[in-house]
Amino acid sequence: MKRIAAFILLLAALSAAASIPAQAQRTTTAENMRRSRKDAKQQQKVLKKMSKKQRKAMKKYQKSQRKAAKANRRTR
Repeated sequence: MKRIAAFILLLAALSAAASIPAQAQRTTTAENMRRSRKDAKQQQKVLKKMSKKQRKAMKKYQKSQRKAAKANRRTR
């Protein structure tokens, strides 16, 4: 019984894959270029966001260092 069910599922999957035309499965060069540009733009966006976070963290660290140095001068 389980073998029959597995066979039917496999057959259904293969028939669904075969029904898609071969031309629809191929990607054109224009589509590849567009996808590549989109991925590059996304990568730049992520890089810019991470850079901004790093700058913000650096400013926060420098501010805390200035504050600590100022506190050390007062205690002397």
